[in-house]
Amino acid sequence: MIPTSRRRFLAGLSAGALAATLPATHAQALTAVTGFRQGVAEAASRSEVLSAFYRARGFAGIWTGGEDREMARRNALLAAMAEAPLHGLGPRRHDTEALVRTLQAASTPYDQGLAEVEMSRAFLRLSGDLNAGMFTPSEVDPHIKREVLAADPLAVITVLPEEEPTAFIRGLAPATPEYARLLSEKVRLETLIANGGWGAPVPGGAIEPGQGGAQVVALRDRLIDMGWLAPTATASYDGVISQAVQRFQAAHGLAEDGVVGEGTLEQINVSATDRLRSVLVALERERWNAAPRGGRHVWVNLTDFTASVVDDDVTTFRTRAVIGAGEEDRQTPEFSDLMQFMVINPSWFVPRSIIVKEYLPQLQRNPNAAGHLRITDSSGNVINRGAVNFGAYSQSSFPYAMHQPPGSDNALGVVKFMFPNPWNIYLHDTPAKDLFGREVRAFSHGCIRLAQPREFAFHLLARQTPDPRGFFEERLQSGAETRVNLDQPVPVHLEYRTAVTNLRGGLQFRRDIYGRDGRIWTALESEGVEAAPLQG
Repeated sequence: MIPTSRRRFLAGLSAGALAATLPATHAQALTAVTGFRQGVAEAASRSEVLSAFYRARGFAGIWTGGEDREMARRNALLAAMAEAPLHGLGPRRHDTEALVRTLQAASTPYDQGLAEVEMSRAFLRLSGDLNAGMFTPSEVDPHIKREVLAADPLAVITVLPEEEPTAFIRGLAPATPEYARLLSEKVRLETLIANGGWGAPVPGGAIEPGQGGAQVVALRDRLIDMGWLAPTATASYDGVISQAVQRFQAAHGLAEDGVVGEGTLEQINVSATDRLRSVLVALERERWNAAPRGGRHVWVNLTDFTASVVDDDVTTFRTRAVIGAGEEDRQTPEFSDLMQFMVINPSWFVPRSIIVKEYLPQLQRNPNAAGHLRITDSSGNVINRGAVNFGAYSQSSFPYAMHQPPGSDNALGVVKFMFPNPWNIYLHDTPAKDLFGREVRAFSHGCIRLAQPREFAFHLLARQTPDPRGFFEERLQSGAETRVNLDQPVPVHLEYRTAVTNLRGGLQFRRDIYGRDGRIWTALESEGVEAAPLQG
């Protein structure tokens, strides 16, 4: 729905106020056409796309004439611009009233040519935002390595004149089920906020089953308002409330113990407005990554600390994961790639950054430190540690490589899953199994550690061998480093979603562990996006 104020503004416009009117005589008409096309040519010259588009048309317009098709095109664009906030797009980028003023002020053919191109600029800005988002991901946060698959703007505007404009513009937004569900949840939250949200936050500290009193009543009321608890008059933390807390915890990535500890209370007290901000960020992220994920794909949601195999939109395997720690140089980046093979009994070739930042200082204190690692020269020969003065080297001058051969205590465990990429990120096993019991699992140097790597391997191999477990174990028991190619490479998506929808409706939320969504929200807010009910 278009906000009321904009509906009234658009309703007050006459077709004549927007039409390019040409003089009656042939000489005057020729002069007007020349002036119009001069205005188009000059204005379009500032854009490579628009210059190519209008040159191919002989600088004829598509917006500013008085014919029905031009009026329909114009009205469709103005209506879509007015509806941009419905998609969580910034109204400052799609100012309908400013564009109409430009059209109304265009009194000469030359000015009408300028206005023509201004409408095309507005269309390309709107189509680009709907199709691929308002921002370049890496410019918002350098850890978002994702390449946005945007439609070619010249192709989009070239096709427009041949299409029904309203449907064509609407079709530029992502067609993914997730995008549609997020839009529905956005409306639901906006309505909820307009009606007062979830009421007052729950005061005090941790709450445990068996407690009673005002704090439990406040918890009960908030759980009812949030939809996690059916209406009840109980004033004690009984089994019914405990089960409601567990459901809330499951939907927010928390330990499902039914106890309202510090972390659970913090999440219960997050406002509906803050949750709406997460949904608005998720809409922008979905515009960045609306390309098909693949019938079978691996989906790693960093904020959820899980890795899943998804087949035709159904999760067929899921395991806990450990991701990169919060420091800038250890965070796991976001990108998509293609898993091509796994390595059973892998060697660990220590990344240069870890060698010089972590192991070199140890070697300078004790040449025999990190004895589980082999130190090799540029020819791959193992060096004699006792013959090297490690103190003579700096981080930039250290000339050696380090690696750990296959074995039960190898840092990569018994298997790694490779989708070669510039950041040397992959999925792998680990001997450090205790970390998988943590609620927040951000400890690695950037790679993804899996709690059930063997089962993950079996699941992938099941499509190319009748006995995936036997196939894997035979190669594992050999002790030899073995590469196993996947007959059908699998797309891998490392994503970061603090708000995701359920297939049957509803939302799940996760913490913004790296602060990336906070930075995206700041960018959205700078363009006028608001986490508030739309007026209308």
